Amino acid sequence: MPQSCSPYASKMPLFISKQTFSFLFILFILAFFTTLHHYYSHHQNSPNKSSKNTLFFLNTFLSSATNYTLATYLRRLTLHPHLAGTTLSLHTALYVKSHFESLNLQTHVTNYSVLLSYPLFSSVTLHFPNGSVLSLTLSEPGSSQNGVIKPYHAYSPSGSAYGKPVFLNYGREKDYVALGAQGVKIEGCVGLVRRGGGLSRNEVVGKAAARGVTAVLMFTDSESEFAGGVERGTVMSGLGDPLSPGWGAGGGGEKLRFDDPRVMKRFPSIPSLPISMVSAESILKSLEGADMPYEWRKSMKCSSSVRVGPGPFMVNFTYEGERKMATIHNVFAVIRGSEEPDRFVLLGNHRDAWTYGAVDPNSGTAALLDIARRYALLMRLGWNPRRTIILCSWDAEEFGMIGSTEWVEQNLVNLGSKSVAYLNVDCAVQGPGFFPSTTPQLDDLLTEITKKVNDPDSEGMTLYERWTAANRDIRIQRLSGVDSDFAPFLHHAGVPSVDLYYGKDFPVYHTAFDSYNWMVNCGDPFFQRHVAVTGVWGLLALRLADDLILPFNYFTYAAQLQDYTHILSDLLEGGISLHPITAAIQELAAAAVETLEEAKKLKDEEATDEHAELKQRMLNDRLMLAERGFLDAEGLQGKPWFKHMVYGPRNDGESELDFFPGIANAISRSSGLISEEHNASIQHEIWRTARAIQRAAHALKGELT
Repeated sequence: MPQSCSPYASKMPLFISKQTFSFLFILFILAFFTTLHHYYSHHQNSPNKSSKNTLFFLNTFLSSATNYTLATYLRRLTLHPHLAGTTLSLHTALYVKSHFESLNLQTHVTNYSVLLSYPLFSSVTLHFPNGSVLSLTLSEPGSSQNGVIKPYHAYSPSGSAYGKPVFLNYGREKDYVALGAQGVKIEGCVGLVRRGGGLSRNEVVGKAAARGVTAVLMFTDSESEFAGGVERGTVMSGLGDPLSPGWGAGGGGEKLRFDDPRVMKRFPSIPSLPISMVSAESILKSLEGADMPYEWRKSMKCSSSVRVGPGPFMVNFTYEGERKMATIHNVFAVIRGSEEPDRFVLLGNHRDAWTYGAVDPNSGTAALLDIARRYALLMRLGWNPRRTIILCSWDAEEFGMIGSTEWVEQNLVNLGSKSVAYLNVDCAVQGPGFFPSTTPQLDDLLTEITKKVNDPDSEGMTLYERWTAANRDIRIQRLSGVDSDFAPFLHHAGVPSVDLYYGKDFPVYHTAFDSYNWMVNCGDPFFQRHVAVTGVWGLLALRLADDLILPFNYFTYAAQLQDYTHILSDLLEGGISLHPITAAIQELAAAAVETLEEAKKLKDEEATDEHAELKQRMLNDRLMLAERGFLDAEGLQGKPWFKHMVYGPRNDGESELDFFPGIANAISRSSGLISEEHNASIQHEIWRTARAIQRAAHALKGELT
């Protein structure tokens, strides 16, 4: 294994050896900025004093970044595994709480009693026709001595299976079709699946169970040096505590029974386990039967795979787990706004991890702690945000966004009426490259901020310059996926959202190798990528909290929706009209242009209009609430908790559309219907989507029909 990327290496980054120098440097910076702010406060009497002070605080935030501090936070957060519901997880929550309190930030903890899931026993043995038996290793090398929980799938049912193994590729519909074309019989078999293909773990197990598979083994087709790693994860469908679907789990409220059908339908009907690539190869290399399709084989890192089975050997599979009530802890720091305290800008990151969590999620937690430190510095220099900033440290995200979802459900009315935006960072750093996702009205703001943050991998370039050089244009992704804590805010509450990552994938995802040493040796040796993500995240919140008029551009949203209709028109057959959507988009675009003109006029007349502050507030409310218009009270068919008609999960993870989820689901559902029923089902969802866009346009205009 190369030393440069060894998950076991213990060397420390060179830059954190001079602690005394770093401490004195920070003291010097604080003294310097205090003097500079004194000058700005007492020697500037122009009408632009407020904007100059704002610029001072933005520059101070950027200049107060230190990679040493971020590395120190991450080291402390990753000393021990901290799976939600455990004692070590509580210790991590208390560390975050004490950090906020040490900065004199208003801090509180909200606890929830929720249903979590843990492993008790697991075993997988291979029984060959010659009588030999091979017991697969189900844990990573050396992990059991360090308190790392044995690999498992949260909420998998307990169970045993004995059958021939069969390789199912990604477990997609097209994979089952390919197996069927070769005459492969899978009923009664133990399925072997590699992760990927756009399907969640829950979808993979569900599709296998529907075809008579008795148990599922999942592996990650990973780089060879990390082939011993095992990817843990949840197989529960939906978000939040399964015992309180749709309402917050706090305050001794209603809980469903463990055996309630509404609870049981969230869990698969057959057991599953994650295994390493090493263990998967022990199965793959021994399979006989049908040839593996060339398309599968050419994309696999395991070169010994040539057949798919079934058999000829048998797999003896056993898993026993427990579901039990556990207490989780959301930790908050609140910086109350000086002029609009009832308007909230939220920054969120989850704290719990399957193992050590250096990348997922504590690279983001370290960034959140550093933003708290830097905001506290600004406050000592006289800054107070115009609007309230809330720093949120979520628990039990890995089990299904439980901490954030329970809090959103419990505070739905206040969040719906007062939240400006939710800014999420999960895995802040997992490798090279900047990968942001936003709702489209925030595109311009994000782009502007990347012009102020230095690129961590290219000397002398800003993040924006590097970004555009790599892509030749701005590539901002969207938020239809249900893969982090933005989901309850956007998909359920309709709050404009952002999700930031540095790096696209990393080979130690959810394994015991996701450690501080992997980050130092592979992910971000000098923590400059951490500095970059923290800079973008913190500046986004500062602008959203302090700009007199919210920097939202809904014309960008309308343009994105128009692009979606062009893609959709190429997929739909004749007899289906997209006119309801295109007409609604035109209405939204017109309202967006009016708000941009109104914002410019208010800025020009700010010094002379005695009612300027009231007019700004009225405009800001419309900008803030327009996103809520995309919600539909009935929600998506089959997934009514998800309300957003533009971004949200598809019922079929293999759909080509990652927007307009209601329409995407209707297209998937209608594949077996006769043409008239097929068209009517899709047309109804087009009308529902059009009404949602129209509601957003009306909210932006702020007038009754």
